[in-house]
Amino acid sequence: MSNAPIHRHIIAALVTNEPGVLAQVAGMFAARGFNIDSLVVGRTENPELSRMTIVVLGSDAVLEQVRKQLEKLVPVVQVVDFHHAAVVERDLALVSISTQQDDKPAGARTDILQITDLFRGAVVDVAADRVMVKLEGTEEKIGAFLDLVRPFGILDMARTGVIAMARGGSAVGKPGRARVAVAPVNKEEGIDLSALPPG
Repeated sequence: MSNAPIHRHIIAALVTNEPGVLAQVAGMFAARGFNIDSLVVGRTENPELSRMTIVVLGSDAVLEQVRKQLEKLVPVVQVVDFHHAAVVERDLALVSISTQQDDKPAGARTDILQITDLFRGAVVDVAADRVMVKLEGTEEKIGAFLDLVRPFGILDMARTGVIAMARGGSAVGKPGRARVAVAPVNKEEGIDLSALPPG
């Protein structure tokens, strides 16, 4: 059994915007036993491309395999591993929190609002027995918020997963920073590789 250290890798893949691409990528991970911690897909400024942001936990060797396997998929145009890059990452959470506390029936809502303000969140819905809070930031920030409000009772929660981009755009491709790979693409499909966004 390998004792290689486990790291958190954020991988961004630019893919052609066509049906079945998400299934191909998810199937590749499942077939090789790679666990996806988070996967987000969204449109880019180019209508022909979508960006997948995938968070994977594993050793550097395992993640190198993931990157190489992604590059082999036909719809994948570009793969970037942000593990050693300076990035801006965000996750969005909607959290429904109970305000019904036996020991402080009037104070629970006030305490929750104070914690939300400290984390620069916002209340987006209020009911007699709960409040719904919107919070965006890093996974660590959201995790810290959840730890503080968990004693009140988390009734429901939805999270988007991580999206990320390289800071300043210049981090991509530099030695020791983000690792970039561009897969061969049929030029007749209309995608200009020189016009790809950084990261």
